[in-house]
Amino acid sequence: MKYKNKITSFFLLLTFAFVSLACQKQQMGNSSNVSTAPTVKAQSPTEAYKMLYAAVKAKDSDKIKQLMSKGSMGLAAFNADRQKISIEKSLENGLVAPTLSDSLTEIRDERIKDNFGAIEVFNQRDNRWEELAFVLEDGGWKLAVGDLFQDTFKSPGKSRGQIEMEASNKGMPIPSGSVTNFPDVSNSNTAVKMPPAPGTKSVEVPKEKKP
Repeated sequence: MKYKNKITSFFLLLTFAFVSLACQKQQMGNSSNVSTAPTVKAQSPTEAYKMLYAAVKAKDSDKIKQLMSKGSMGLAAFNADRQKISIEKSLENGLVAPTLSDSLTEIRDERIKDNFGAIEVFNQRDNRWEELAFVLEDGGWKLAVGDLFQDTFKSPGKSRGQIEMEASNKGMPIPSGSVTNFPDVSNSNTAVKMPPAPGTKSVEVPKEKKP
């Protein structure tokens, strides 16, 4: 009886050993399928855009995704669903127009306030400076196009282009056609129709005749 119990215990231990070994092999196999690509973490909005541009040109969808904020990924997913395309296709240009240029264009005016940042990148297609928004997430700067659409992005300050435009508008003379031309009544003896005040009827005021 004792001999039979020993044999039974031996087979139970052997079975347990085989099961444990099978589980370990399965876990090793699963871990080998997990992507070991390094996590992209840009240290500034400027560096983030340069990384994004390089990823777009290399058609590296994994890096493009890592340089997108959570809000931007949500926007890309929404756009993909609406157009019935893959999210990789939706992200192929990085959601911004300056990446369409053949070479990396000029970058200027980096501004950072708290976890929000912005830069201006020259858009060759439209021949103008374009402001791009970034947000600090998970230890790295990421494009915040989706955050702008969700109205959760806080501007780190006026851009250089905006300041230049405001200064230009303040110093610009007012065109003559932009002011209402009132009727010239200096040499007229006819009645002048005055514009009515709100809620009143127009009144014709006769001009006094010169003696």
